[in-house]
Amino acid sequence: MFSERVLSRIVASMNKRYLDLEHTDDTDYPAPKPGMDYMLYLHVPFCQRLCPYCSFNRFPFSEERCVPYFDSLRQEMRMIKERGYDFKSLYVGGGTPTIMLDELCETLDLARDLFSIEEVSSEMNPNHLIPEYIEKLKPRVQRLSVGVQSFDDDILKQMDRYDKYGSAAEIIERLKSVEGMFDNLNIDMIFNLPSQNEDMLRHDLECIMDVKANQTTFYPIMASPVVEKKMRETIGEVSYEREYDFYRIIDETLTGGENPMFTHGSAWTFNSKQMNMIDEYVVDYEEYPALGSGGLTYLDGKLYINTFSLREYNERIAAGHLSVGGVHAFTDKDRMRYRFMMSLFGMRLDKRRFEEDFGTSVEKGLPMETAFMKRVGAFDIDDDFEITLTPKGRYLLVAMMRQFFIGVNGVRDAARAALPPDERELIFG
Repeated sequence: MFSERVLSRIVASMNKRYLDLEHTDDTDYPAPKPGMDYMLYLHVPFCQRLCPYCSFNRFPFSEERCVPYFDSLRQEMRMIKERGYDFKSLYVGGGTPTIMLDELCETLDLARDLFSIEEVSSEMNPNHLIPEYIEKLKPRVQRLSVGVQSFDDDILKQMDRYDKYGSAAEIIERLKSVEGMFDNLNIDMIFNLPSQNEDMLRHDLECIMDVKANQTTFYPIMASPVVEKKMRETIGEVSYEREYDFYRIIDETLTGGENPMFTHGSAWTFNSKQMNMIDEYVVDYEEYPALGSGGLTYLDGKLYINTFSLREYNERIAAGHLSVGGVHAFTDKDRMRYRFMMSLFGMRLDKRRFEEDFGTSVEKGLPMETAFMKRVGAFDIDDDFEITLTPKGRYLLVAMMRQFFIGVNGVRDAARAALPPDERELIFG
């Protein structure tokens, strides 16, 4: 699609400026704004084995690395509390947050003691959908996000997930066993994998509807140059030529017809009609501190990145410093573009709030962006109050977010490249 290619190039070009983070010795965050709602993100960078398509900060698990890390993570929470921050929502990602369940539970319990936490979201892998894990997570976690990626056994084997996390049949059985136990059970999927065809994708969708999850997120493959090279060597060449066709199948299957099972939570998240929690915290919370090694924070118009080194992370926390290592300040125009993209990705841009926050209308503040999206037929409602998206517009936001996260993953690649030799050896062998 021509409009997708144009947008992808524009976002890729802008990423070079947006994501040009400079080293900083200022390891603190700005003070919280009165009345602002913030979400807290915690990163747990450990996995039993490292998936070839993943760009997040992650290390092979060992207890001697993991236990001190959790200690530091809890201390960093105390430090952010001392700076005046409070949170109603907590999201724990990875890596594999449930890699040491007792450490995770202790961390969640401390978060509830320190902050006004009302909802907790945690990622996990399918092999942890077992009674001894669920029993401890159920009273602590409201939203469980399970990284399935595909229900095709051949793809699971290619992705090195079959032996680690089980066959598609085993995963389906485990998902069904926890139905109704959490306020929200989200299933993370990936589409447009190199070896995936239309029949495989339709089978994935049938499985989603069979297990009756109340939320599913279909991410397009988002490979930075380094990860794309690794994928080429393991699961094949990434191509975006059929991405739109695959997205249309997903969209029409889950939300089409007279009585669809799902509605849109974001451009790539699909909610059952009974569920309103969002998978992408960047939609509901424009500003959020991210604690832990490799976390990315957005606060007061600045993007911060935490050190990727486990050793340096522990040392900074022990010395009483937050783990910030790099920063980039957005211009007012950049902040407008960020709001424009994230709001439309969340299905609706509030024009009145945009004008209140930036002192100008979205049309005057971003004339080229709004004109382009109108011309290619991306807008459905465009009145004095809001902008919403057509089906084509939803796909274009998927493409924009894919390209944005490819840029973010490139930042992660650069941070990994700067790791000390012994920590690089852990990741790359």
